[in-house]
Amino acid sequence: MGDPEDKVSVPEFSNLLQMDPYLKTYAKDFQRRYGLLEKQLFLLEEAEGGFDQFTRSYWSFGVQRRPDNSLFLKEWAPAAEALFLTGDFNEWDKFSHPYTKKEYGKWELILPPKHDKSPAVDHNTKLKVVVHTKDGKRMYRISPWAKYVTKDDKSVIYDWVHWDPPQPYIHVHPRPKKPKSLRIYESHVGIASPEGKIASYTNFTTNVLPRIKDLGYNSIQLMAIMEHAYYASFGYQVTSFFAASSRYGTPDELKQLIDVAHSMGIVVLLDVVHSHASKNTEDGLNKFDGSDSCFFHAPPRGVHAMWDSRLFNYSSWEVLRFLLSNLRWWMEEYRFDGFRFDGVTSMLFHHHGIGVGFTGDYSEYFGLQVDEDSLVYLMLANHILHTLYPDCITIAEEVSGMPAVCRAVAEGGLGFDYRLAMAVPDKWIQILKEVHDEDWDIGNIVYTMINRRYGEKCIAYAESHDQALVGDKTLAFWLMDKEMYTNMSSLEPMTPVIDRGIQLHKMIRLLTHSLGGEGYLNFMGNEFGHPEWLDFPREGNKYSYHYARRQFNLTDMNHLRYRQLYAFDRDMNRTEDKYGWLAAPPAFITAKHEGQKVIVFERANVLFIFNFHPINSYQDYRVAVEAPGKYTIKLDSDDTQYGGHGRLQHNTEFFTEAHPFNDRANSIKVYIPCRTAIVLANEEMDYCY
Repeated sequence: MGDPEDKVSVPEFSNLLQMDPYLKTYAKDFQRRYGLLEKQLFLLEEAEGGFDQFTRSYWSFGVQRRPDNSLFLKEWAPAAEALFLTGDFNEWDKFSHPYTKKEYGKWELILPPKHDKSPAVDHNTKLKVVVHTKDGKRMYRISPWAKYVTKDDKSVIYDWVHWDPPQPYIHVHPRPKKPKSLRIYESHVGIASPEGKIASYTNFTTNVLPRIKDLGYNSIQLMAIMEHAYYASFGYQVTSFFAASSRYGTPDELKQLIDVAHSMGIVVLLDVVHSHASKNTEDGLNKFDGSDSCFFHAPPRGVHAMWDSRLFNYSSWEVLRFLLSNLRWWMEEYRFDGFRFDGVTSMLFHHHGIGVGFTGDYSEYFGLQVDEDSLVYLMLANHILHTLYPDCITIAEEVSGMPAVCRAVAEGGLGFDYRLAMAVPDKWIQILKEVHDEDWDIGNIVYTMINRRYGEKCIAYAESHDQALVGDKTLAFWLMDKEMYTNMSSLEPMTPVIDRGIQLHKMIRLLTHSLGGEGYLNFMGNEFGHPEWLDFPREGNKYSYHYARRQFNLTDMNHLRYRQLYAFDRDMNRTEDKYGWLAAPPAFITAKHEGQKVIVFERANVLFIFNFHPINSYQDYRVAVEAPGKYTIKLDSDDTQYGGHGRLQHNTEFFTEAHPFNDRANSIKVYIPCRTAIVLANEEMDYCY
């Protein structure tokens, strides 16, 4: 029998249905989904002794060194006629080392140690699985469980390299505690350098981690770590699921990166891609055993038309073994602290969201269009992760708005901790592209910020890697465009374009940070208004690395205004760290004035005031506040150190009046210059959270 933790608690659907009575119509759908999860857990217990062992299948599949230095090899290739192992160890003999066929499509091979008692396959040497198909073909393949794959400069195909270092890296620092307020620095190791080349894990550890710590982010979301043959895919066409990308360095160097981040109190999340896989056959999972449906559904169901990739068969026992063990591998071997699951919307629906405009009608989230195999896989993954690792963080990239994605599995939800608030960056880009400043719809902006499912946490962001890619524009580029190349010196007066861009860049980020969610995300470099887009080497740009980099050096130059934007981002995070508004309940909004372009709200007993008007400043502007007392300025976007105009006196003390206003018991009068945001806190309150 399995471990007690394999059992989920009695479902508390009533909590979910009371929170959202509109879901009562679909109570049977939740019960069925939960029943499918229970059935899966029961089968795991009966067949595998529980999910703990099942999800450690990387201990038995692939290549395993035993205590006597013999090697045990195991693969799943149900459609294969025969399997052989070849490589440097046997001078690439194609027939000398056959696997033995076992039950359920498994194949096994034992390699005794060499005469000197050392393993038959040396560390850092190449291997291949030779797959003989039923139609007489012979294919040379990489094990799906390969821990390390490399490619030399002249080749386009990756090689399987046996990774078994004599002195593997040992983590020294414990995992940090799960942050109450999640502030994420979305990062890509390869572009994390001003140089036009692929940067390394070691560069990130040495040069980027200190910046992230200084900026006040407590979490890193690492993209493009799972090995992908095509660099320009941004890591979203995975070829080897258990291999950390070798283009940045060795597995041990990635482990050191994570260990050093932990020493700084920073949690590290992996951008995990279980929604689809590369179509590559020679160095990917596709057609591993010669069939079209080994790890994937057979076409057409097994092909994603838009991504040109393969789709997993989540109803397959061995696919569940592979994917769930993959999550466990990254948690155990590399000590990641959680995952951002890519492409969740694509997983949840048979239509993958292609050509579907979600309106929010609940009928869109239930019925035959829902892929319950993958939905139950996500429930299972979250249940296992949160049971084994209570501080594990999981985030869903989910755009449909499906209810209960971020409710506990025990309530009938999918079990994610957060979902990405993907409508927020779209709104900012739409406004900057289409609307004059004086015509901004303040009410609509506020609505977009707060329009999220009650009781489900969101990660807010003004822009992510999506907006930084070539073909789109970052906020800084929409705001300042080509003037960024000539007019960003603080030694010269600001042009109107740069002035507007600098001020709105800060305000947009602070409003998103304080009002848009229960966590915050920023893509590396965007915090200081990175002046160029992101474009990976490809045929269309003559394989140039010029735009596949982040120019952190710009913030080190005292005379450039990038430094001022960096300082604001840093102090915004540090102010949140002190007052904890991300971990607080949603804001109480007291003003959203269309004509004046003013937004006022309280959150975590902190008062936020935004004046988006391009030219109008307001003296003695009355704003509502609940708690009486003395308020002082804690953050001011108009401060000169942030590229502002210094129009506010920071030693000013604001005393409340017992003058009820906008549904609050008290109020104060403030001066709010145009295009300025200020954060006030009550000096007499205890803000420890």
